[in-house]
Amino acid sequence: MLTVIGIGPGSEAMMTQEAIAALKAADIVVGYKTYTHLVKPLVGDKEIIKTGMCKEIERCQTAIELAEQGKNVVMVCSGDAGIYGMAGLILELVSQQKRNVDVRLVAGVTASTACAALLGAPLMHDFCHISLSDLLTPWEVIEKRVRAAAEADFVVCFYNPRSRGREAHLARAFNLMAPWKSAATPVGVVKAAGRKHEEKWLTTLGEMDFSRVDMRSLVIVGNQSTYIRDGRMITPRGYKV
Repeated sequence: MLTVIGIGPGSEAMMTQEAIAALKAADIVVGYKTYTHLVKPLVGDKEIIKTGMCKEIERCQTAIELAEQGKNVVMVCSGDAGIYGMAGLILELVSQQKRNVDVRLVAGVTASTACAALLGAPLMHDFCHISLSDLLTPWEVIEKRVRAAAEADFVVCFYNPRSRGREAHLARAFNLMAPWKSAATPVGVVKAAGRKHEEKWLTTLGEMDFSRVDMRSLVIVGNQSTYIRDGRMITPRGYKV
């Protein structure tokens, strides 16, 4: 059995009971080193196989091979395994290689919903997720998606917003949205949600300080109806109040 779980943004409190049960029942836990470190208190002395960044295929291949040997393997991902996680890659490899492995997927709390709860209620109307990482997606495609989301007035959740190798990507995305979103559009940022050094702040499209954002951050840009009141970011659903 190979179980692919989302461990939420970082704290045990934001993990589902199903994910915790899967970890406790596992023979072997496989994952990116940061995520295996986060669940170490839950797995005790179980075998842990961890790899670094850019080792996704190797990590998934290892998990599949161990499960095929009859081990009860858990692959850990941050947030939800099916949202920028390893669920898709695991299923692709198992299908393409015709591996005899039973795969189970366990949902988790993704960054956007975890961060939205910390900021208020910014996702009450239509919203979308866009990753600003161009490691696997051409930047031209990302630009097209950013423009389309802004023109359609979606609330936009930016994953992978800024890193040392992509310091200007978030600023470029904001510039792309400018024709359809005013400078007063509310923006919420949460860094390291559910972890020890969690931070959050509210700003606007025109006053955004990009230097405070890193890869541990999620950025939520409101729509034309979103507002900030009493320190909360709110997107109305449309109820008559």
